[in-house]
Amino acid sequence: MKRVRIGNGCGFWGDNLDAPRELAEHGRLDYLTLEYLAELTMSILALQKQRHPEAGYASDFLEVLQQLIPLLQRQPGLKIITNAGGMNPRGCAIRARALLDEAGMNSRLIGIVHGDDLLPRIDELLMRDHAFTNLDTGEPLSSVRDRLISVNAYLGCQPIVSALQQGADVVITGRVADASLTLGPAVHEFGWEWDDWDRLAAGTVAGHLIECGAQATGGLWCHWQETDLALVGYPIADIEDSGAFTITKPPGSGGAVNRETIAEQLLYEVGDPSAYLTPDVVADFTSVQLTESCRDEVRITGARGKPATDSYKVSIAYRDGWTASGTLVIAGPEAAKKARRSGEMIFERLRRAGVASQHRNIECLGAGDSMPGVLPIVDAPEVVLRVTVRDADRAVVERFSKEFAPLVTSGPPGVTGYTTGRPPVREVFAYWPALVAKSAVVPQIEVLGDH
Repeated sequence: MKRVRIGNGCGFWGDNLDAPRELAEHGRLDYLTLEYLAELTMSILALQKQRHPEAGYASDFLEVLQQLIPLLQRQPGLKIITNAGGMNPRGCAIRARALLDEAGMNSRLIGIVHGDDLLPRIDELLMRDHAFTNLDTGEPLSSVRDRLISVNAYLGCQPIVSALQQGADVVITGRVADASLTLGPAVHEFGWEWDDWDRLAAGTVAGHLIECGAQATGGLWCHWQETDLALVGYPIADIEDSGAFTITKPPGSGGAVNRETIAEQLLYEVGDPSAYLTPDVVADFTSVQLTESCRDEVRITGARGKPATDSYKVSIAYRDGWTASGTLVIAGPEAAKKARRSGEMIFERLRRAGVASQHRNIECLGAGDSMPGVLPIVDAPEVVLRVTVRDADRAVVERFSKEFAPLVTSGPPGVTGYTTGRPPVREVFAYWPALVAKSAVVPQIEVLGDH
């Protein structure tokens, strides 16, 4: 019976840099996926590309690829699928091509998937009555058109499959649905039909379970004391042609794979579990069965699917003012009371200076404020005061950032921990979720050979 082993060594940009190499070295993989993108990440990459046209991708991937080259030389069949391309898949691929060529791996082909970036076409699409209505508020995109940073459709796995069919050993994409990074290799290896909704749903469930890396292998597990997370192993989906699959991790690695860790990840970032919407299929998570087949192995069966919708989800970011957040450590008797009073003093002094922010927040971390109404309020001997403002006027936020240092000598006793200087003023990127007809988006595939 044919099987394909797909491991995910990265759950976000900033994840463990050694995890991909360790997973590829010990996981007996056919494919290694690396998932770097989130909504905020796309807007950061968009700004990087605006400043430097050759940038705009997750640069960590190049460091990871450099580490993986000795393994790729020993494992010629191992392929890599990643969305590290972000806002500039071709730029990322050119750098990756240079690393492979330098290592003498000239025959390894790099597939590039793009076409998800709709910002260059946004005025054309708006004129063609694609309103990109905000899914939360119902507003038309035209209300923030002049402040847009990025507009990216979540592509599905079909262009990944096409790149693999053209011989790509490494596939670098822009914004695709996270689970599609896993579904693509499964479709390619097994030849699943595009209307085989149950198998497509099964591959999507597999991709969803491993997309966040170690969250499926013990990260965030409520019984974290029972395992070694310092050496946590990253997840592997061992998929069968039938669509049934097993989630496991490299032998001897830390963490845990059991019904609890897999069930927790199964429900992560899920709205309606009976209709998990992706560009490839609508997956029914309620039909899924989890069975612990042996230690650190959970077998997943029963996935059911329905036809995909005729639209892509679109992630849009736009400029929405300025923000700053500062912290102070407050120690000694009545620390929480002193901290809250110190936060109030900041705004009283701003009012006296004729400055008022549109949005403000005072938090006393260590006294229950990180989860208000859930964590008990305690009289801690030391707390962290965190004060945040947001305003359309940068000058207001800059004035706020200058009110922390004075508290060290003009606030209550016990104010300490002022070591990072004035809080930096940062631009706010707001999120705008929308849909666009699939007919308006044309995924593009390019295969980059030896230069």
